[in-house]
Amino acid sequence: MAGPSNDSNPDRPSIWLCHQINRDVPEAPAWMTGFEAETLARLAGTRRQEFLTSRWLLRQSLAQTSDQAPECCLPVDGRPNSAVNPEGRFLSLSHSRGLCAVGTDTYQLGIDIEPSQRRPDWVAVARRWFSPIEQEWLFRADDPFDFLKVWTLKEAWLKATGRGIAGNLQTLEVRNQFELYGDQPDQTWLASCFYVEGFLVTLVYRNRDQGGPSSWPGITLLEPPPDDYNLALAGTQEASWEPMFHRVIRSKR
Repeated sequence: MAGPSNDSNPDRPSIWLCHQINRDVPEAPAWMTGFEAETLARLAGTRRQEFLTSRWLLRQSLAQTSDQAPECCLPVDGRPNSAVNPEGRFLSLSHSRGLCAVGTDTYQLGIDIEPSQRRPDWVAVARRWFSPIEQEWLFRADDPFDFLKVWTLKEAWLKATGRGIAGNLQTLEVRNQFELYGDQPDQTWLASCFYVEGFLVTLVYRNRDQGGPSSWPGITLLEPPPDDYNLALAGTQEASWEPMFHRVIRSKR
């Protein structure tokens, strides 16, 4: 199966990444909406820099997959899960420890990232929130990296299907060898997981080809934003990535 590429084909899902810069600006950039500027004013430190970087990346991802200039691209206010302009584009956002990720597509989707070296108390989390089937193979494997893959899958799934964590973590069951079973029988979903820049990056999105998995999503690592967060795009960076898996999410049985 072909691996991911870094083209920006608007007819397939794409992942956009950039590293956060540790520089603040005293005022909200002119391209921000009033809602975004008000939100930014309430933030400080790392959270403020995350917000600046993520809103910059949202506009870059929309511009790269449309014929719009970045300053004309607008995500919806609140949770940025779709675009006001260009119309018909769905978004998903995740950031962690200095890396920001945006997924874009013409269908609903969800993205989640986690540092690959993160070592949470995963056994306790699995015992409380995961199904007996998931617990059995995860405890037998005894690998926190496998747990992180499962966690990013569940997070991305809940974002794609528009639900929160509470009471919904078992709506996607991850079985041995990463066989995936979800509770959306009327829709066909795919999940792709990558190791990129020391992070696990997982995208859940709608399948175009009902006969099997369609092509992998594209991945692009952008240069970090300029110091003043203007919308000029410096270009792309070389990034190494390793595909983890590419799976159809089947209906629960």
